[in-house]
Amino acid sequence: MSPAVEAGPGASPGQPAAIAAVNVTKRFPGVLATDAVDFCVWPGEVHTILGENGAGKSTLAAMLCGLYRPDEGHIERDGKQVRLRSPRDGLAYGIGMVHQHFRLVDRFTVAENVVLGDPHQARILDRRAIEERVAEIGEQFGLPIDPRAVISQLTVGQRQRVEIVKMLYRGADVLLLDEPTAVLTPPEVEALFTTVHSMTAEGKAIVFISHKLGEVMAVSDRVTVMRAGAVTGEVATADTNQRHLAELMVGHPVEIGTRRGSNIRADVALSATGVTVIDGDQTLVDNIDIEVHRGEIVGIAGVSGNGQRPLARALAGVITPTSGHVTVAGADVTGKGPKAARRAGLSFVPEDRLGTGLVPGLSLTDNMLLTRPRGFIVDRRSARAEIATAIDEYEIKTPGTEVQARNLSGGNSQKVLLARELAGLGDPGGPQAIIVSSPTRGLDIGAAEFVRGLLHDARERGAAVLIISEDLEEVRSLSDRIAVLYRGRIALEGATDELPFESIGLAMAGVAHEEAP
Repeated sequence: MSPAVEAGPGASPGQPAAIAAVNVTKRFPGVLATDAVDFCVWPGEVHTILGENGAGKSTLAAMLCGLYRPDEGHIERDGKQVRLRSPRDGLAYGIGMVHQHFRLVDRFTVAENVVLGDPHQARILDRRAIEERVAEIGEQFGLPIDPRAVISQLTVGQRQRVEIVKMLYRGADVLLLDEPTAVLTPPEVEALFTTVHSMTAEGKAIVFISHKLGEVMAVSDRVTVMRAGAVTGEVATADTNQRHLAELMVGHPVEIGTRRGSNIRADVALSATGVTVIDGDQTLVDNIDIEVHRGEIVGIAGVSGNGQRPLARALAGVITPTSGHVTVAGADVTGKGPKAARRAGLSFVPEDRLGTGLVPGLSLTDNMLLTRPRGFIVDRRSARAEIATAIDEYEIKTPGTEVQARNLSGGNSQKVLLARELAGLGDPGGPQAIIVSSPTRGLDIGAAEFVRGLLHDARERGAAVLIISEDLEEVRSLSDRIAVLYRGRIALEGATDELPFESIGLAMAGVAHEEAP
C-alpha cells in the first residue's frame, strides 16, 4: 500500500500514486544507503528528493527506475507492486530517468539518439515518422529541438532536452530528473522549469533530485528530505522555506543569506591587466582586466568551459599569459611562476582538489608542507602541529594527521586545502590575495556553509578574495562585485546588488546586456 499522504495537485480523488517506494532499504558493503524509506509522487506533481551527499537520494531514485533492487520493501506503480530488474523494466512501466551526465552519442542526430536502444523500433527505421514524432513531442512540452541536428553541435541545455524527449518518446509518465540544473545557465533553468510544469499539466509525475534550495522551492509541490539514508521530513513547499529545509538536511540551524564586505579598502591586492591566454589557435582568455581590493570578494560567474580554469591558472602563475600583466600586492609576478606569486602573498585553491591542490598519496602533514619554502631540513613537526590544530578548528573528519589525503571526503579535503592556503591570514607574511575555484562544488550544505564562512572571514580580515564558480547562487551570495565570463571575455560586470539576476543569466548565455529584454 502506498504511503498515506495527501494526493498531489494533478491527481483525481482516490487515484493511487504514480510511483511509490514502500519501506525500501538498500545496503552496500559497510553502508546502509536507504533505511526503510517511504516515498511517492502523484500524477501532475513535482516531488523533490533533497539531501546532502551520501544522504541516499540517488540510491532511492535508482530503485525507482530499476537500476537497483531494494533489499527490503518494494516499489509500486499506480498502486500495484512491481518488480523492476533493470532500467528497461522501468521504461516498460513508463518510468524514465534523465541522468546528470547525459548518455548521448555525439555523432548521431537527435532522432537517432532518441530511438537508440528502443526495443520497440522496427528493424528498418522510418526516419521521417521518427523525426516528425520527435518534433511533435518537443512542441507539445516546450522542448524545441531539430530532430536532424547532430548532438555534437548542440549546447548543454539542448542536449538535456534530447534526454527528456527520449524518455517521453518511449512513453514515460514518471520522469526522474537527477540534478538537472547542474550545468545549465539561469535562462536554461527557467526554460527547464517551464517544461517541467508543462509535463505536470499533462499528468506526468516528476521526481526532481537536487541540493539547490532556491530551485527546489521554485519548482516543487512537495519535498522529501533525506539524511544518512533516512527520511527526516516531508513538506509541501507552500508550508516551508529554505532555512527549514536546510535544517532538515543537516540536523541543525544553518545560516543562509547574502554576505557583503564591511571594510573594503582602496588598495588593490590582486590585479590583471590585459591578460590573454592562447593555446595553439584558440584564445582561451581574451584581454581580461580585473582588480580585487583588500576586504573585497569579487566573483567570476560563467558556464564551465568559458575560460575560468586558464584564467585562474594564469593569475596564480601556474601558466604564463600570452600577453598582459598580473600583480599581487603591488608586485608584478607575470611569467615568474607560482613560487613568485606565493612569495608576493597569493594563495590558490584550485578546482581540482586531489591532483592539483593536494597529493592523494601523501599524508595530511606532508600536504601542509607542499607550499612552504623548503630548506635543507624539512620541519615536519611544526607542520604536524599545524594540521592537528586545523583538524580541530575546521572540524575535519579524519583519524589523524598521517592519513593519506585520498582517504578524505570531498568536503574534508577542501577544508585541508583551505587550512593550508589560509594559514597566516592577517599576519604580515600571510596571504594578501586568495583565488578560490569552485569553493563548494560537491560539498554538503553544512560543509559548504562552513567554507563560505571562511571566505567571508578572510575578506573581513583584509584579504582580497577572487571566487571562480559555476554556481551563480554561490557567487551572488558572497561577492561584492561580479564579472561574468563568456568565451574568455568579460561579458558583464558590476556591483552584485546592482546587477539583475536576469542580466547575469543572459550574459552567461552570451546575450549582450544591451540586448536583454
